[in-house]
Amino acid sequence: MSEHVTDTATIATLPQILEAQKRAAAEQGTPSADVRRDRIQRMIDLLVRHHKPLTEAIDADFGGRLVAFSIMNDILGSLTSLKHTRDSLQSWMADEERPPYPPYDQLGAKAYIQYQPKGSVGIIGTWNAPLFTLLSPLACALGAGNRAILKPSEVVPRTAQVLADAVAEMFDPSEIAVVTGGPELADAFTSLPFDHLVFTGSTEVGKLVMANAAKNLVPVTLELGGKSPTIVGRSADFDDAASKIAIAKSTNSGQICVSPDVVYVPREELDSFVGALEKSYAALLPTITDNPDVVAVVSDRHLARVEALVADARDRGALIVATPVEESERVDGERKRPLRLVIAPPADSKIMQEEIFGPAIILLPYDQTEEVIADINSRPKPLALYYFGTDPAEQQAVLTRTWSGGVTVNDIMMHPGMNDAPFGGVGASGMGHYHGREGFLEFSHARTVFEAPEHDPRGEWGTLPPHGDGFLAAMEAQVTP
Repeated sequence: MSEHVTDTATIATLPQILEAQKRAAAEQGTPSADVRRDRIQRMIDLLVRHHKPLTEAIDADFGGRLVAFSIMNDILGSLTSLKHTRDSLQSWMADEERPPYPPYDQLGAKAYIQYQPKGSVGIIGTWNAPLFTLLSPLACALGAGNRAILKPSEVVPRTAQVLADAVAEMFDPSEIAVVTGGPELADAFTSLPFDHLVFTGSTEVGKLVMANAAKNLVPVTLELGGKSPTIVGRSADFDDAASKIAIAKSTNSGQICVSPDVVYVPREELDSFVGALEKSYAALLPTITDNPDVVAVVSDRHLARVEALVADARDRGALIVATPVEESERVDGERKRPLRLVIAPPADSKIMQEEIFGPAIILLPYDQTEEVIADINSRPKPLALYYFGTDPAEQQAVLTRTWSGGVTVNDIMMHPGMNDAPFGGVGASGMGHYHGREGFLEFSHARTVFEAPEHDPRGEWGTLPPHGDGFLAAMEAQVTP
Protein backbone atom coordinates (compact mmCIF):
# COMPACT_ATOMS: atom_id res chain seq x y z
CA MET A 1 0.00 0.00 0.00
CA SER A 2 1.18 3.52 -0.74
CA GLU A 3 2.45 5.68 2.08
CA HIS A 4 0.98 8.80 0.52
CA VAL A 5 -2.75 8.45 0.06
CA THR A 6 -4.58 11.65 -0.83
CA ASP A 7 -8.36 11.73 -0.49
CA THR A 8 -9.72 14.97 -1.91
CA ALA A 9 -13.23 14.03 -0.78
CA THR A 10 -12.01 13.75 2.80
CA ILE A 11 -10.26 17.11 2.58
CA ALA A 12 -13.52 18.65 1.41
CA THR A 13 -15.46 17.21 4.34
CA LEU A 14 -12.98 18.25 7.05
CA PRO A 15 -14.61 21.66 7.72
CA GLN A 16 -18.02 19.99 7.92
CA ILE A 17 -16.87 17.46 10.52
CA LEU A 18 -15.27 20.18 12.61
CA GLU A 19 -18.32 22.42 12.35
CA ALA A 20 -20.58 19.53 13.43
CA GLN A 21 -18.41 18.98 16.51
CA LYS A 22 -18.38 22.67 17.41
CA ARG A 23 -22.14 22.94 16.90
CA ALA A 24 -22.78 19.91 19.12
CA ALA A 25 -20.47 21.34 21.81
CA ALA A 26 -22.35 24.66 21.75
CA GLU A 27 -25.77 23.01 21.87
CA GLN A 28 -24.97 20.44 24.58
CA GLY A 29 -22.69 22.56 26.74
CA THR A 30 -20.04 21.28 29.12
CA PRO A 31 -20.38 17.50 29.38
CA SER A 32 -20.89 15.90 32.78
CA ALA A 33 -18.46 13.45 34.31
CA ASP A 34 -20.80 10.62 33.31
CA VAL A 35 -20.78 11.66 29.65
CA ARG A 36 -17.00 11.91 29.67
CA ARG A 37 -16.63 8.50 31.31
CA ASP A 38 -19.00 7.00 28.76
CA ARG A 39 -16.89 8.27 25.85
CA ILE A 40 -13.69 7.06 27.45
CA GLN A 41 -15.24 3.69 28.25
CA ARG A 42 -16.41 3.26 24.67
CA MET A 43 -12.86 3.87 23.48
CA ILE A 44 -11.62 1.31 26.00
CA ASP A 45 -14.22 -1.16 24.74
CA LEU A 46 -13.18 -0.43 21.15
CA LEU A 47 -9.58 -1.37 21.88
CA VAL A 48 -10.55 -4.53 23.72
CA ARG A 49 -12.91 -5.58 20.93
CA HIS A 50 -10.66 -4.67 17.98
CA HIS A 51 -7.16 -5.21 19.35
CA LYS A 52 -6.48 -8.21 17.10
CA PRO A 53 -7.27 -6.57 13.74
CA LEU A 54 -5.53 -3.39 14.88
CA THR A 55 -2.28 -5.12 15.86
CA GLU A 56 -2.37 -7.36 12.79
CA ALA A 57 -2.68 -4.23 10.67
CA ILE A 58 0.35 -2.71 12.41
CA ASP A 59 2.34 -5.88 11.68
CA ALA A 60 1.35 -5.69 8.00
CA ASP A 61 2.15 -1.98 7.75
CA PHE A 62 5.62 -2.46 9.24
CA GLY A 63 6.37 -5.57 7.23
CA GLY A 64 7.21 -7.31 10.48
CA ARG A 65 6.26 -6.21 13.99
CA LEU A 66 5.40 -8.80 16.60
CA VAL A 67 1.70 -8.62 17.47
CA ALA A 68 2.46 -9.16 21.16
CA PHE A 69 4.76 -6.11 21.12
CA SER A 70 2.04 -3.98 19.53
CA ILE A 71 -0.41 -5.16 22.18
CA MET A 72 2.06 -4.14 24.89
CA ASN A 73 3.06 -0.83 23.32
CA ASP A 74 -0.07 0.47 21.60
CA ILE A 75 -3.05 -1.38 23.06
CA LEU A 76 -2.04 -1.65 26.72
CA GLY A 77 -0.31 1.74 26.68
CA SER A 78 -3.47 3.38 25.37
CA LEU A 79 -5.71 1.45 27.74
CA THR A 80 -3.64 2.56 30.72
CA SER A 81 -3.96 6.23 29.71
CA LEU A 82 -7.71 5.91 29.14
CA LYS A 83 -8.37 4.05 32.40
CA HIS A 84 -6.26 6.43 34.46
CA THR A 85 -8.16 9.42 33.08
CA ARG A 86 -11.53 7.71 33.58
CA ASP A 87 -10.75 6.90 37.20
CA SER A 88 -9.35 10.38 38.01
CA LEU A 89 -12.06 12.53 36.43
CA GLN A 90 -14.01 13.44 39.53
CA SER A 91 -11.12 15.12 41.31
CA TRP A 92 -9.70 16.74 38.16
CA MET A 93 -13.03 18.34 37.22
CA ALA A 94 -13.69 19.93 40.60
CA ASP A 95 -13.76 23.71 40.76
CA GLU A 96 -10.65 25.09 42.44
CA GLU A 97 -11.23 27.78 45.04
CA ARG A 98 -8.82 30.73 44.98
CA PRO A 99 -8.77 32.87 48.12
CA PRO A 100 -8.99 36.58 47.19
CA TYR A 101 -5.78 38.53 47.71
CA PRO A 102 -5.87 42.07 49.27
CA PRO A 103 -7.81 44.23 48.72
CA TYR A 104 -10.28 41.71 47.28
CA ASP A 105 -10.29 39.78 50.54
CA GLN A 106 -11.98 42.79 52.17
CA LEU A 107 -14.82 42.70 49.68
CA GLY A 108 -16.13 39.42 51.05
CA ALA A 109 -16.11 38.03 47.52
CA LYS A 110 -15.67 34.47 46.29
CA ALA A 111 -13.40 33.37 43.47
CA TYR A 112 -12.73 29.99 41.91
CA ILE A 113 -11.33 28.35 38.77
CA GLN A 114 -13.74 26.47 36.53
CA TYR A 115 -12.13 24.03 34.08
CA GLN A 116 -13.98 24.13 30.79
CA PRO A 117 -13.45 21.99 27.69
CA LYS A 118 -11.88 23.93 24.83
CA GLY A 119 -14.15 22.37 22.22
CA SER A 120 -12.78 20.25 19.36
CA VAL A 121 -9.22 18.91 19.45
CA GLY A 122 -7.30 17.78 16.38
CA ILE A 123 -4.79 14.99 17.02
CA ILE A 124 -2.14 13.87 14.52
CA GLY A 125 -0.46 10.56 15.35
CA THR A 126 2.74 8.87 14.27
CA TRP A 127 3.61 5.67 12.46
CA ASN A 128 6.02 4.32 15.10
CA ALA A 129 3.33 4.10 17.82
CA PRO A 130 0.26 4.52 15.62
CA LEU A 131 -2.40 3.96 18.29
CA PHE A 132 -0.67 5.26 21.41
CA THR A 133 0.23 8.66 19.95
CA LEU A 134 -3.42 9.17 19.03
CA LEU A 135 -5.22 7.64 21.98
CA SER A 136 -3.03 8.74 24.89
CA PRO A 137 -3.62 12.45 24.15
CA LEU A 138 -7.22 11.59 23.26
CA ALA A 139 -7.70 10.24 26.81
CA CYS A 140 -6.76 13.65 28.23
CA ALA A 141 -8.84 15.51 25.64
CA LEU A 142 -11.93 13.41 26.41
CA GLY A 143 -11.32 13.74 30.13
CA ALA A 144 -11.33 17.51 29.72
CA GLY A 145 -14.71 17.22 27.99
CA ASN A 146 -13.63 17.82 24.40
CA ARG A 147 -14.54 16.25 21.11
CA ALA A 148 -11.81 15.16 18.73
CA ILE A 149 -10.80 14.45 15.15
CA LEU A 150 -7.94 11.98 14.75
CA LYS A 151 -5.53 11.89 11.81
CA PRO A 152 -3.39 8.70 11.79
CA SER A 153 -0.09 8.58 9.92
CA GLU A 154 -0.30 7.77 6.21
CA VAL A 155 2.79 5.55 6.63
CA VAL A 156 0.55 2.93 8.31
CA PRO A 157 -2.55 3.01 6.06
CA ARG A 158 -3.96 -0.38 7.08
CA THR A 159 -3.87 0.55 10.75
CA ALA A 160 -5.44 3.90 9.99
CA GLN A 161 -8.34 2.30 8.13
CA VAL A 162 -9.05 -0.33 10.80
CA LEU A 163 -9.09 2.40 13.44
CA ALA A 164 -11.33 4.64 11.31
CA ASP A 165 -13.85 1.81 10.81
CA ALA A 166 -13.84 0.89 14.49
CA VAL A 167 -14.34 4.49 15.65
CA ALA A 168 -17.20 4.97 13.16
CA GLU A 169 -18.84 1.89 14.66
CA MET A 170 -18.58 3.16 18.26
CA PHE A 171 -18.89 6.96 17.99
CA ASP A 172 -20.96 9.60 16.31
CA PRO A 173 -18.67 11.87 14.24
CA SER A 174 -19.80 14.80 16.38
CA GLU A 175 -17.96 13.08 19.28
CA ILE A 176 -14.90 11.47 17.67
CA ALA A 177 -14.01 11.13 14.01
CA VAL A 178 -11.02 9.64 12.17
CA VAL A 179 -9.81 10.95 8.82
CA THR A 180 -7.20 9.19 6.69
CA GLY A 181 -4.92 10.46 3.98
CA GLY A 182 -1.49 11.78 3.07
CA PRO A 183 0.47 15.03 3.37
CA GLU A 184 -2.16 17.11 1.55
CA LEU A 185 -4.77 16.03 4.06
CA ALA A 186 -2.36 16.78 6.93
CA ASP A 187 -1.82 20.29 5.57
CA ALA A 188 -5.57 20.90 5.33
CA PHE A 189 -6.08 19.34 8.77
CA THR A 190 -3.58 21.61 10.51
CA SER A 191 -5.09 24.66 8.79
CA LEU A 192 -8.49 24.11 10.41
CA PRO A 193 -9.71 26.37 13.26
CA PHE A 194 -9.55 23.70 15.95
CA ASP A 195 -9.76 24.72 19.58
CA HIS A 196 -6.50 22.85 20.21
CA LEU A 197 -4.13 20.87 18.00
CA VAL A 198 -1.81 18.01 18.98
CA PHE A 199 1.04 16.84 16.76
CA THR A 200 3.56 14.10 17.46
CA GLY A 201 6.43 13.81 15.02
CA SER A 202 9.62 15.46 13.83
CA THR A 203 10.78 18.92 14.80
CA GLU A 204 10.84 20.11 11.18
CA VAL A 205 7.25 19.04 10.51
CA GLY A 206 6.29 20.46 13.92
CA LYS A 207 7.37 23.89 12.70
CA LEU A 208 5.03 23.58 9.70
CA VAL A 209 2.17 22.45 11.93
CA MET A 210 2.71 25.39 14.27
CA ALA A 211 2.81 27.83 11.33
CA ASN A 212 -0.51 26.52 10.00
CA ALA A 213 -2.10 26.60 13.45
CA ALA A 214 -0.94 30.20 13.96
CA LYS A 215 -3.13 31.36 11.08
CA ASN A 216 -6.18 30.60 13.24
CA LEU A 217 -4.48 31.25 16.62
CA VAL A 218 -4.97 27.59 17.50
CA PRO A 219 -3.02 26.54 20.64
CA VAL A 220 -0.73 23.58 20.01
CA THR A 221 0.79 20.68 21.86
CA LEU A 222 3.88 19.51 20.00
CA GLU A 223 5.53 16.22 20.96
CA LEU A 224 8.68 16.20 18.87
CA GLY A 225 12.04 14.46 19.29
CA GLY A 226 15.72 15.15 19.23
CA LYS A 227 18.95 13.36 19.94
CA SER A 228 18.10 12.09 23.41
CA PRO A 229 21.50 11.76 25.13
CA THR A 230 22.64 9.10 27.59
CA ILE A 231 25.46 9.80 30.03
CA VAL A 232 27.30 6.80 31.46
CA GLY A 233 29.13 8.13 34.50
CA ARG A 234 32.29 6.57 35.87
CA SER A 235 30.32 5.46 38.92
CA ALA A 236 27.84 3.52 36.77
CA ASP A 237 27.41 -0.24 36.62
CA PHE A 238 28.58 -0.58 33.02
CA ASP A 239 27.05 -3.98 32.40
CA ASP A 240 23.69 -2.77 33.70
CA ALA A 241 23.87 0.39 31.59
CA ALA A 242 24.80 -1.58 28.46
CA SER A 243 21.97 -4.03 29.07
CA LYS A 244 19.34 -1.32 29.47
CA ILE A 245 20.57 0.63 26.46
CA ALA A 246 20.47 -2.59 24.41
CA ILE A 247 16.89 -3.22 25.55
CA ALA A 248 15.93 0.33 24.54
CA LYS A 249 17.50 0.09 21.07
CA SER A 250 16.01 -3.34 20.43
CA THR A 251 12.56 -1.98 21.26
CA ASN A 252 10.79 -1.17 17.98
CA SER A 253 14.27 -1.19 16.38
CA GLY A 254 14.99 2.22 17.85
CA GLN A 255 11.95 3.76 16.17
CA ILE A 256 10.82 5.58 19.31
CA CYS A 257 10.89 9.32 20.00
CA VAL A 258 12.64 8.83 23.35
CA SER A 259 15.10 6.21 22.13
CA PRO A 260 18.69 7.07 23.09
CA ASP A 261 20.66 8.50 20.16
CA VAL A 262 23.99 9.47 21.72
CA VAL A 263 25.78 7.64 24.55
CA TYR A 264 28.66 9.41 26.31
CA VAL A 265 31.15 6.87 27.67
CA PRO A 266 34.34 7.50 29.71
CA ARG A 267 37.22 7.33 27.23
CA GLU A 268 39.14 4.66 29.14
CA GLU A 269 36.02 2.45 29.27
CA LEU A 270 34.97 2.79 25.63
CA ASP A 271 36.29 -0.55 24.35
CA SER A 272 34.89 -2.54 27.26
CA PHE A 273 31.55 -0.75 26.98
CA VAL A 274 31.34 -1.53 23.26
CA GLY A 275 31.89 -5.19 24.12
CA ALA A 276 29.25 -5.11 26.85
CA LEU A 277 26.73 -3.45 24.52
CA GLU A 278 27.44 -5.98 21.75
CA LYS A 279 27.01 -8.85 24.19
CA SER A 280 23.78 -7.47 25.67
CA TYR A 281 22.18 -6.79 22.28
CA ALA A 282 23.19 -10.16 20.85
CA ALA A 283 21.69 -11.89 23.89
CA LEU A 284 18.37 -10.21 23.15
CA LEU A 285 18.46 -10.68 19.38
CA PRO A 286 21.03 -13.32 18.36
CA THR A 287 19.79 -13.25 14.75
CA ILE A 288 18.04 -10.56 12.76
CA THR A 289 16.49 -11.45 9.40
CA ASP A 290 14.74 -14.63 10.52
CA ASN A 291 13.89 -13.37 14.00
CA PRO A 292 10.21 -12.47 14.65
CA ASP A 293 11.26 -10.40 17.68
CA VAL A 294 13.07 -7.93 15.42
CA VAL A 295 10.86 -5.06 14.29
CA ALA A 296 11.39 -4.04 10.67
CA VAL A 297 12.22 -0.47 9.73
CA VAL A 298 8.80 0.78 8.69
CA SER A 299 9.46 1.55 5.00
CA ASP A 300 12.09 1.54 2.27
CA ARG A 301 12.32 5.33 2.52
CA HIS A 302 12.97 5.31 6.26
CA LEU A 303 15.49 2.46 5.91
CA ALA A 304 17.37 4.34 3.19
CA ARG A 305 17.54 7.42 5.45
CA VAL A 306 19.04 5.45 8.38
CA GLU A 307 21.48 3.63 6.10
CA ALA A 308 22.58 6.96 4.62
CA LEU A 309 23.26 8.38 8.08
CA VAL A 310 25.47 5.40 8.96
CA ALA A 311 27.26 5.47 5.58
CA ASP A 312 27.99 9.18 5.91
CA ALA A 313 29.48 8.64 9.37
CA ARG A 314 31.64 5.79 8.05
CA ASP A 315 32.84 7.94 5.16
CA ARG A 316 33.84 10.66 7.62
CA GLY A 317 35.97 8.32 9.70
CA ALA A 318 33.63 6.87 12.33
CA LEU A 319 34.08 3.22 13.29
CA ILE A 320 30.93 1.17 12.59
CA VAL A 321 30.30 -2.04 14.54
CA ALA A 322 27.25 -4.15 13.73
CA THR A 323 25.70 -6.39 16.36
CA PRO A 324 24.89 -9.15 15.68
CA VAL A 325 27.35 -9.31 12.77
CA GLU A 326 25.81 -8.15 9.45
CA GLU A 327 24.33 -11.07 7.54
CA SER A 328 25.68 -11.45 3.99
CA GLU A 329 22.37 -12.49 2.45
CA ARG A 330 18.92 -11.11 3.08
CA VAL A 331 15.46 -11.82 1.75
CA ASP A 332 14.64 -9.34 -1.00
CA GLY A 333 12.74 -6.40 0.47
CA GLU A 334 13.61 -7.36 4.05
CA ARG A 335 13.89 -4.25 6.24
CA LYS A 336 15.24 -5.80 9.43
CA ARG A 337 18.73 -4.67 10.41
CA PRO A 338 21.22 -5.28 13.24
CA LEU A 339 22.10 -2.47 15.60
CA ARG A 340 24.99 -0.38 14.26
CA LEU A 341 27.28 1.18 16.85
CA VAL A 342 28.62 4.41 15.36
CA ILE A 343 31.76 5.19 17.34
CA ALA A 344 33.14 8.73 17.54
CA PRO A 345 31.58 10.27 14.43
CA PRO A 346 32.77 13.83 13.70
CA ALA A 347 30.54 16.67 14.86
CA ASP A 348 29.66 17.68 11.29
CA SER A 349 28.44 14.23 10.24
CA LYS A 350 24.77 13.93 9.38
CA ILE A 351 24.14 11.37 12.11
CA MET A 352 25.22 13.96 14.68
CA GLN A 353 22.74 16.48 13.28
CA GLU A 354 19.61 14.37 12.70
CA GLU A 355 17.53 12.16 14.96
CA ILE A 356 18.37 8.55 14.02
CA PHE A 357 14.99 6.92 14.65
CA GLY A 358 16.24 3.47 13.73
CA PRO A 359 18.67 0.64 14.60
CA ALA A 360 21.83 2.69 15.13
CA ILE A 361 23.38 4.45 18.11
CA ILE A 362 26.29 6.87 18.57
CA LEU A 363 29.01 6.28 21.17
CA LEU A 364 31.12 9.31 22.11
CA PRO A 365 34.14 9.02 24.43
CA TYR A 366 34.63 11.77 27.03
CA ASP A 367 37.17 12.79 29.62
CA GLN A 368 35.22 15.07 31.99
CA THR A 369 31.53 15.37 32.82
CA GLU A 370 31.82 19.11 32.23
CA GLU A 371 32.50 18.57 28.53
CA VAL A 372 29.47 16.26 28.26
CA ILE A 373 27.16 18.84 29.83
CA ALA A 374 28.59 21.53 27.55
CA ASP A 375 28.08 19.34 24.47
CA ILE A 376 24.48 18.53 25.39
CA ASN A 377 23.73 22.21 26.03
CA SER A 378 25.24 23.19 22.68
CA ARG A 379 22.53 21.21 20.90
CA PRO A 380 18.74 21.66 20.69
CA LYS A 381 16.98 20.60 23.90
CA PRO A 382 16.10 16.89 23.66
CA LEU A 383 12.84 15.14 24.51
CA ALA A 384 14.59 12.75 26.92
CA LEU A 385 17.86 12.55 28.82
CA TYR A 386 19.36 9.54 30.61
CA TYR A 387 22.00 9.29 33.32
CA PHE A 388 23.69 6.17 34.68
CA GLY A 389 25.72 6.50 37.86
CA THR A 390 25.72 6.60 41.65
CA ASP A 391 27.65 9.84 42.16
CA PRO A 392 25.13 12.24 43.79
CA ALA A 393 27.08 15.38 42.89
CA GLU A 394 27.43 14.33 39.25
CA GLN A 395 23.75 13.39 39.03
CA GLN A 396 22.76 16.74 40.52
CA ALA A 397 25.00 18.55 38.03
CA VAL A 398 23.34 16.73 35.15
CA LEU A 399 19.83 17.43 36.45
CA THR A 400 20.38 21.11 37.24
CA ARG A 401 22.58 22.13 34.33
CA THR A 402 20.90 20.46 31.37
CA TRP A 403 17.44 20.79 29.84
CA SER A 404 15.20 18.07 28.43
CA GLY A 405 11.56 17.12 28.27
CA GLY A 406 12.07 14.42 30.91
CA VAL A 407 14.78 12.35 32.59
CA THR A 408 15.26 8.73 33.59
CA VAL A 409 18.08 7.91 36.01
CA ASN A 410 19.76 4.47 35.84
CA ASP A 411 17.35 3.21 33.22
CA ILE A 412 16.06 4.12 29.76
CA MET A 413 12.64 5.24 28.47
CA MET A 414 10.86 4.78 31.80
CA HIS A 415 9.57 8.29 32.58
CA PRO A 416 7.16 8.50 29.60
CA GLY A 417 5.24 5.57 31.07
CA MET A 418 4.35 7.48 34.23
CA ASN A 419 0.65 8.10 33.63
CA ASP A 420 0.29 10.44 36.59
CA ALA A 421 3.22 12.64 35.53
CA PRO A 422 3.39 14.99 32.54
CA PHE A 423 5.09 13.94 29.32
CA GLY A 424 6.29 16.58 26.90
CA GLY A 425 9.21 18.36 25.33
CA VAL A 426 10.98 21.67 25.74
CA GLY A 427 12.37 23.99 23.09
CA ALA A 428 13.04 22.10 19.86
CA SER A 429 11.65 18.87 21.34
CA GLY A 430 8.17 20.32 21.77
CA MET A 431 5.78 22.22 23.97
CA GLY A 432 2.86 21.32 26.20
CA HIS A 433 2.11 18.05 27.98
CA TYR A 434 -0.22 15.14 28.12
CA HIS A 435 -0.62 12.33 30.69
CA GLY A 436 -2.20 12.79 34.08
CA ARG A 437 -3.70 15.95 35.50
CA GLU A 438 -1.31 18.07 33.43
CA GLY A 439 -2.85 16.53 30.32
CA PHE A 440 -6.33 17.35 31.59
CA LEU A 441 -5.22 20.95 32.18
CA GLU A 442 -3.59 21.11 28.73
CA PHE A 443 -6.94 20.55 27.04
CA SER A 444 -8.99 22.64 29.46
CA HIS A 445 -9.61 26.36 29.64
CA ALA A 446 -9.06 27.56 33.20
CA ARG A 447 -11.80 30.17 33.57
CA THR A 448 -11.76 32.48 36.58
CA VAL A 449 -15.17 33.07 38.16
CA PHE A 450 -15.56 36.00 40.58
CA GLU A 451 -18.74 36.23 42.63
CA ALA A 452 -19.32 39.69 44.09
CA PRO A 453 -20.69 40.14 47.64
CA GLU A 454 -24.09 41.65 48.35
CA HIS A 455 -22.54 44.75 49.91
CA ASP A 456 -20.02 46.79 47.89
CA PRO A 457 -17.74 48.77 50.28
CA ARG A 458 -15.81 50.70 47.63
CA GLY A 459 -17.86 53.87 48.14
CA GLU A 460 -17.07 53.78 51.86
CA TRP A 461 -13.39 53.38 51.07
CA GLY A 462 -13.39 56.53 48.98
CA THR A 463 -12.15 54.75 45.86
CA LEU A 464 -15.05 55.89 43.66
CA PRO A 465 -15.46 59.36 42.08
CA PRO A 466 -15.78 62.07 43.10
CA HIS A 467 -12.40 61.65 44.75
CA GLY A 468 -11.65 63.81 47.80
CA ASP A 469 -8.31 65.23 48.84
CA GLY A 470 -7.50 62.15 50.88
CA PHE A 471 -7.70 59.71 47.92
CA LEU A 472 -4.11 60.21 46.75
CA ALA A 473 -2.78 59.92 50.30
CA ALA A 474 -4.82 56.76 50.87
CA MET A 475 -3.49 55.17 47.68
CA GLU A 476 0.12 56.13 48.40
CA ALA A 477 -0.21 54.63 51.86
CA GLN A 478 -0.79 51.24 50.17
CA VAL A 479 2.48 51.42 48.22
CA THR A 480 4.52 49.23 50.54
CA PRO A 481 7.27 46.63 50.05
